[in-house]
Amino acid sequence: MKLNVSHQTHYTYAQQVKRSTQYLRLTPQNSSHQKILTWDLSLPEYATRTIDAYGNVLHVLTLDQPHQAITIEANGVVEIEDNVEDDNCGHLSPLVFLRTSQLTHADPAIRDFASRYYRPQAQHESLCKLMGELLLKMPYSPGTTTVKDSAAQAFSAQQGVCQDHTHVFLACCRSLGIPARYVSGYLYSEDSAHVATHAWAEAWLDDRWQSFDVTNNTCQPNQHLKLAIGIDYLDACPVRGIRLGGGCEDMHTVAAVQILDIPQ
Repeated sequence: MKLNVSHQTHYTYAQQVKRSTQYLRLTPQNSSHQKILTWDLSLPEYATRTIDAYGNVLHVLTLDQPHQAITIEANGVVEIEDNVEDDNCGHLSPLVFLRTSQLTHADPAIRDFASRYYRPQAQHESLCKLMGELLLKMPYSPGTTTVKDSAAQAFSAQQGVCQDHTHVFLACCRSLGIPARYVSGYLYSEDSAHVATHAWAEAWLDDRWQSFDVTNNTCQPNQHLKLAIGIDYLDACPVRGIRLGGGCEDMHTVAAVQILDIPQ
């Protein structure tokens, strides 16, 4: 199916910002799962394009002049191939994704939870079971966590959003010796109330990356559009920045994913 994506991020500041730099992972790449038909970034200034350590397309936007607002827009059309995983394994060894981070550290409670459902002789099946049980233990609860909350904090609170679900799942996998990576992107849903920006996990099983979307309890990335990967949210989030001055910040994000053709 073909998906039309529209994503706008708008920052406003209480005072003038003297200088700011935004790191944008807002550009998807072609793979067997997704074909980029059109894609455009609308930015206030020219941004330098490069490839980051994980193989993501990275734009670095630097504003040297004083400003009190920034608007960043991404728009495009992408064709998604159902029941096909992303074959772009990148240049890094999967073993890199055994590395933990502050956001994905597995505390004793997470380690105990992971070992309770894991069976080495049936890795995929047991991780699917673990994913379902994790969603039951941590129901989707918007507004209950922040981007700074770790897997251990969200797991202890027994609630969270896709980012938290993904961090806990990554912590579980890595505690079991299974390489796993964070994925940021978009999700198409017929429910207009569903958040279009999304996060899920990929685990290295049977010599390939396989998707696990805890929030939707699915291993089928049929409605998922991948943007970036990393060890955790900080590596793969679509927009991340630093600034000098500005005081209090307000960020407003609007994203929409619409289907352009109906599968027969």
